[in-house]
Amino acid sequence: MYHARFKGNHYQVGCNYGSMLLKNGVKLNVCPTFPVDNQRTMFAMECVTKIKPFYPEIIEEIRGIADGNEAEFEFLCALILSMYCYDTNVHCSCFAYHNGEKTVLGRNSDFLVSIEKLYMNVMYELDGVYRFTGNTTAFVEMEDGVNEYGLAVGLTFVPIKEVKPGFNVGIILRYLLEKCKTVEEAVIAIKKLPIASGGTLTIADATGEIAVVEIAPDYVHINRKHEGYIFSTNFFRSDELNKLNLQGFDNWNAFERYNTMKNAFEKFKPSIEFAKNLLSGEYGFICQYDRKKNADTVWSVIYDLTDYKILRVEGNPSRKEYQEDNRFSFNILK
Repeated sequence: MYHARFKGNHYQVGCNYGSMLLKNGVKLNVCPTFPVDNQRTMFAMECVTKIKPFYPEIIEEIRGIADGNEAEFEFLCALILSMYCYDTNVHCSCFAYHNGEKTVLGRNSDFLVSIEKLYMNVMYELDGVYRFTGNTTAFVEMEDGVNEYGLAVGLTFVPIKEVKPGFNVGIILRYLLEKCKTVEEAVIAIKKLPIASGGTLTIADATGEIAVVEIAPDYVHINRKHEGYIFSTNFFRSDELNKLNLQGFDNWNAFERYNTMKNAFEKFKPSIEFAKNLLSGEYGFICQYDRKKNADTVWSVIYDLTDYKILRVEGNPSRKEYQEDNRFSFNILK
């Protein structure tokens, strides 16, 4: 896992990153996981139009990456903004709990072994938005993260049949980390955004509020709690969005992972040790993939929003130990 720090305005950060990649022999003109075709390009440029009024900074960052890398802006938009829209390669498990004493968000990122050396942990300190740290497989998008005010968010992808130009779930997550301090603010923000893809956003904040928000174009369903637990994998659970679930593809044991979390929360009292055990597969299947099939848990993270700690495994937590990351400073502790 690469570690990177970015500071400045969005365009400058993008330009510096693109230039760094180019100097190291990485030209952004091909995608290692899917073909960037005309359909994706046309869709992505419509997404640019929808995103700009709400989040022009992210478009500027993409433009900066393209300029710094001497790459095509349209290609990078197609690569980044069409993600989670045309794929059925689903993965990841996420949960959050508030037990009256501690608020925690935990997440396993499950993806392709073949590109695991490209995954990144990043820290952003950008002009005009909140500082955050997060983990990603896809440049400017984030798959999970926490910001300086103790708002933590993790995603799971849910494939759907019909998509619309707008924010995919990874761009929404990045937006929330930069713009919101609490679950309440995050929920209000999500309701205002044009949504492109299907997915879930598990959200927790330093006050103890937790929520799972299921999203799809024209749909937002909120399961919000002041105490207790919530969790999600790669399908919709609500009556409202359940009808959008696709059938007949490899969902990476999504139902089994969901039931593992459900049974564990019903049987055990949540704690940091519990979170580690759950994500490590001690309570049932959640990360025990066959790497020979190019699938694995490629990182695991626990955000402790009560004691402001970040624990991460760079790899599969059934084989590696969690390490505390002390590099990120929370504003709330200053």
